Amino acid sequence: MTSSVVYTGDLRTTCTHLQSQSAIETDAPVDNNGKGERFSPTDLMATSLATCMVTVMGIKARTMGFDLNDVRIDVLKIMKADPRRVGGINLTFHIPDSLKETDEKTKQILKNTGETCPVIKSIHPDIEVNIDWGSWS
Repeated sequence: MTSSVVYTGDLRTTCTHLQSQSAIETDAPVDNNGKGERFSPTDLMATSLATCMVTVMGIKARTMGFDLNDVRIDVLKIMKADPRRVGGINLTFHIPDSLKETDEKTKQILKNTGETCPVIKSIHPDIEVNIDWGSWS
Protein backbone atom coordinates (compact mmCIF):
# COMPACT_ATOMS: atom_id res chain seq x y z
CA MET A 1 0.00 0.00 0.00
CA THR A 2 1.00 3.61 -0.56
CA SER A 3 -0.95 5.51 2.04
CA SER A 4 -3.70 5.42 4.60
CA VAL A 5 -6.45 8.02 4.82
CA VAL A 6 -8.50 8.54 7.97
CA TYR A 7 -11.58 10.75 8.09
CA THR A 8 -11.13 12.77 11.27
CA GLY A 9 -14.47 14.57 11.21
CA ASP A 10 -15.49 18.12 10.35
CA LEU A 11 -14.76 17.43 6.62
CA ARG A 12 -11.08 16.72 7.31
CA THR A 13 -8.76 13.79 6.69
CA THR A 14 -5.29 12.77 7.80
CA CYS A 15 -3.26 11.09 5.08
CA THR A 16 -0.22 9.05 6.09
CA HIS A 17 2.49 7.93 3.70
CA LEU A 18 3.11 4.40 4.91
CA GLN A 19 6.80 4.08 4.05
CA SER A 20 7.90 7.29 5.77
CA GLN A 21 4.99 7.84 8.17
CA SER A 22 4.87 11.51 7.10
CA ALA A 23 1.37 12.94 7.18
CA ILE A 24 -0.69 15.69 5.62
CA GLU A 25 -4.18 16.84 6.44
CA THR A 26 -6.93 17.94 4.10
CA ASP A 27 -9.96 20.15 4.63
CA ALA A 28 -12.95 20.85 2.45
CA PRO A 29 -12.70 24.27 0.77
CA VAL A 30 -14.77 27.21 1.98
CA ASP A 31 -16.92 27.08 -1.17
CA ASN A 32 -17.81 23.46 -0.40
CA ASN A 33 -18.79 23.57 3.28
CA GLY A 34 -15.26 23.44 4.70
CA LYS A 35 -13.03 25.84 6.54
CA GLY A 36 -10.32 25.97 3.86
CA GLU A 37 -7.62 25.70 6.51
CA ARG A 38 -5.65 22.98 4.71
CA PHE A 39 -5.16 21.67 1.20
CA SER A 40 -8.40 20.38 -0.27
CA PRO A 41 -8.32 17.10 -2.21
CA THR A 42 -8.52 19.00 -5.50
CA ASP A 43 -5.76 21.39 -4.33
CA LEU A 44 -3.57 18.32 -3.86
CA MET A 45 -4.43 17.11 -7.34
CA ALA A 46 -3.34 20.38 -8.94
CA THR A 47 -0.31 20.69 -6.70
CA SER A 48 0.77 17.14 -7.48
CA LEU A 49 1.16 18.15 -11.12
CA ALA A 50 3.66 20.86 -10.18
CA THR A 51 5.56 18.60 -7.79
CA CYS A 52 5.75 15.80 -10.36
CA MET A 53 6.97 18.11 -13.11
CA VAL A 54 9.71 19.72 -11.05
CA THR A 55 10.75 16.37 -9.56
CA VAL A 56 11.33 14.67 -12.92
CA MET A 57 12.98 17.85 -14.19
CA GLY A 58 15.23 17.74 -11.12
CA ILE A 59 16.16 14.14 -11.88
CA LYS A 60 17.03 15.10 -15.46
CA ALA A 61 19.01 18.16 -14.35
CA ARG A 62 20.97 16.00 -11.90
CA THR A 63 21.97 13.64 -14.73
CA MET A 64 23.10 16.72 -16.67
CA GLY A 65 25.35 17.88 -13.82
CA PHE A 66 23.37 20.65 -12.12
CA ASP A 67 20.35 21.15 -9.88
CA LEU A 68 17.10 23.08 -9.97
CA ASN A 69 17.24 24.45 -6.43
CA ASP A 70 14.85 27.32 -5.83
CA VAL A 71 12.68 26.79 -8.91
CA ARG A 72 9.21 27.81 -7.74
CA ILE A 73 5.88 26.96 -9.38
CA ASP A 74 2.72 28.87 -8.59
CA VAL A 75 -0.37 26.69 -8.98
CA LEU A 76 -3.86 27.95 -9.83
CA LYS A 77 -6.65 25.37 -9.75
CA ILE A 78 -9.81 26.29 -11.65
CA MET A 79 -13.02 24.59 -10.59
CA LYS A 80 -16.08 23.97 -12.76
CA ALA A 81 -19.62 23.18 -11.69
CA ASP A 82 -22.24 20.64 -12.70
CA PRO A 83 -20.61 18.32 -11.97
CA ARG A 84 -18.18 19.97 -9.56
CA ARG A 85 -14.68 19.14 -10.83
CA VAL A 86 -11.27 20.54 -11.65
CA GLY A 87 -11.58 22.21 -15.04
CA GLY A 88 -8.12 23.71 -15.34
CA ILE A 89 -4.68 23.94 -13.82
CA ASN A 90 -2.42 26.91 -14.49
CA LEU A 91 1.24 26.61 -13.56
CA THR A 92 3.64 29.56 -13.52
CA PHE A 93 7.33 28.72 -13.24
CA HIS A 94 9.68 31.12 -11.50
CA ILE A 95 13.25 30.40 -12.51
CA PRO A 96 16.00 31.62 -10.15
CA ASP A 97 18.65 33.97 -11.51
CA SER A 98 21.24 31.17 -11.36
CA LEU A 99 19.30 29.25 -14.06
CA LYS A 100 18.04 32.07 -16.28
CA GLU A 101 21.04 31.82 -18.63
CA THR A 102 20.56 28.08 -19.24
CA ASP A 103 21.13 27.28 -22.93
CA GLU A 104 18.09 26.70 -25.15
CA LYS A 105 18.78 22.99 -25.73
CA THR A 106 18.94 22.30 -21.98
CA LYS A 107 15.79 24.35 -21.34
CA GLN A 108 13.92 22.37 -24.00
CA ILE A 109 15.10 19.04 -22.58
CA LEU A 110 13.92 20.06 -19.10
CA LYS A 111 10.59 21.44 -20.35
CA ASN A 112 9.91 18.27 -22.36
CA THR A 113 10.77 16.19 -19.32
CA GLY A 114 8.31 18.13 -17.16
CA GLU A 115 5.59 18.05 -19.79
CA THR A 116 5.74 14.25 -19.94
CA CYS A 117 5.71 13.53 -16.20
CA PRO A 118 3.47 10.72 -14.91
CA VAL A 119 0.90 13.07 -13.38
CA ILE A 120 0.36 15.13 -16.53
CA LYS A 121 -0.07 11.88 -18.46
CA SER A 122 -2.73 10.84 -15.91
CA ILE A 123 -4.83 14.01 -16.09
CA HIS A 124 -8.08 13.71 -18.03
CA PRO A 125 -7.91 15.52 -21.39
CA ASP A 126 -10.95 17.64 -20.44
CA ILE A 127 -8.80 19.38 -17.81
CA GLU A 128 -7.05 22.33 -19.43
CA VAL A 129 -3.40 22.57 -18.33
CA ASN A 130 -1.58 25.83 -19.02
CA ILE A 131 2.13 26.18 -18.32
CA ASP A 132 3.88 29.54 -18.20
CA TRP A 133 7.62 28.91 -18.21
CA GLY A 134 8.41 32.46 -17.13
CA SER A 135 11.91 33.48 -18.17
CA TRP A 136 12.33 30.16 -19.99
CA SER A 137 9.52 30.95 -22.46
